[in-house]
Amino acid sequence: MGPLETRRHVGRVNWAILTPMLPASLRLFPALLLAAALAPQSALAAPDCSQIQKIQLPDIRFTQVTAEDSHCEAEGVIGSEIGFIIALPPKTDWNGKLLMTGGGGFAGSYSSRGFGTALKRGYAAVMTDTGHRASGVRADWARGHVERLVNYGYLGVHRTAVTAKAVLAQFYGNRPDYSYFTGCSNGGRQALMEAQRFPQDFNGIIAGAPAHNFSRIMAAFAYNMQRIFPDPDDPRHPVVTPDNLRLLQSSILEQCDASDGVSDNILNDPRTCDFSLNRLPLCPGGEPAAHCLTVAQREAIAAVYEGPRNQDGPIFRGFPLGGESERGGWDGWITGPNASLLNSYNEPSLQFAFGTQAFKHLVFEDPDWDYTAYDFTTFEQDAARLRSVADAVDPNLTGFKAAGGKLILWHGWADPALTALASVDYYEAARSADPAIDETLRLFLLPGVLHCSGGPGPSRVDWLSAIENWVEKDQAPETLTAARIEDGQTTMTRPLCVHPQRAHYRGEGDVNKAANFECRAP
Repeated sequence: MGPLETRRHVGRVNWAILTPMLPASLRLFPALLLAAALAPQSALAAPDCSQIQKIQLPDIRFTQVTAEDSHCEAEGVIGSEIGFIIALPPKTDWNGKLLMTGGGGFAGSYSSRGFGTALKRGYAAVMTDTGHRASGVRADWARGHVERLVNYGYLGVHRTAVTAKAVLAQFYGNRPDYSYFTGCSNGGRQALMEAQRFPQDFNGIIAGAPAHNFSRIMAAFAYNMQRIFPDPDDPRHPVVTPDNLRLLQSSILEQCDASDGVSDNILNDPRTCDFSLNRLPLCPGGEPAAHCLTVAQREAIAAVYEGPRNQDGPIFRGFPLGGESERGGWDGWITGPNASLLNSYNEPSLQFAFGTQAFKHLVFEDPDWDYTAYDFTTFEQDAARLRSVADAVDPNLTGFKAAGGKLILWHGWADPALTALASVDYYEAARSADPAIDETLRLFLLPGVLHCSGGPGPSRVDWLSAIENWVEKDQAPETLTAARIEDGQTTMTRPLCVHPQRAHYRGEGDVNKAANFECRAP
């Protein structure tokens, strides 16, 4: 991508505001790196990690280089503060490819711990902190720093991708033949952002459970917290209790679990479950109990399913049924109590943490902002700046398609963090924009799977091989296999069907074996 295109993408925010705060080299950064990377270099026959320090690229400095048993590892900084880490296998082991991994939450860190699979397959691997160092659940780093917000929103990943390719060109003497990106949650948002804003960065992209409609997701979090934690001074006592969640999930499964022909504590497609909260009894006298709901509890649960609203109507999608009382389900993300967050930050759930942090530091830049007093009437104008840099909702993938890119989008149906319905909406919007979008984009929905992994459904999928086969062999994914691993053993396999198909039990054989299911239209 040339300098003019870089200016155009940055200009989507507010160039008049951003120009004084961005480094002067930014506008020329990709072109300068390309020229530096393609300058004559002596190819290395074997990895000599000391050679990394000799790499000269504009606006980049290496801060640490280490020689691991099987590869070189280097940390560095792009511009003023975009940190990155890159792992480089020996040239004889390099498969000629680059894999970039996305970061979760509010990012703020990187780690080579997730590079294992990539390195075993011969990939060079890279990750970025997106321009700040902080806990992934804190956002005060952004207050008063527009450049950091832009780096987090989209620019940090792009500049790291450009940098990594230039480093590979000098270290190996060749740029990568193929470049891939994989990420889940915020990493999934980064994945879709790359396809939309920088369509030539990656040949193949894997976007898992993406937080792509970022500003509206934060609105949903805050909206839910108003109803579940109406007293900000008492975060240890949510309106919705663990008893409520057990009652709720057991009632949903009792009504809908077997509708797909298999009783397995998994909703194959929660949209087919016609469940109403009115099925659950109200508590006599309004006193909470294990076998009933109070009016406040019913209203709070209904808000999670229905999604946030204001005077203009719905702001965002609510959550589908499923996963309410699973470990790591609603308890960790929505209703709490999340012991780790309470002990560290006195915040009861991850939605509470992300929602309040986003509005305090990314929207209003007011650390004293009170979530209980916000009525969402001015949400559209309040969130305009955040939306312009962090939302990856553009369904027009023309540029990515023209570049030959392939994109796998996937989401767990029981995800308690990010509603899977939003991923379905994005796919449908992309298909409306391009009826032939399946040539570029495929959606897979994972029954019973929580946020990025976990839950009663099988969540282990070889996404990397699927995207490689699509990009390099033109083998578009139709049916994949998902596995549930417990104590190192595979306890269930199921087929994953390309949307809108679903897996149906054939009627005989072990229900824990994928071979006994088939994909077909609903």
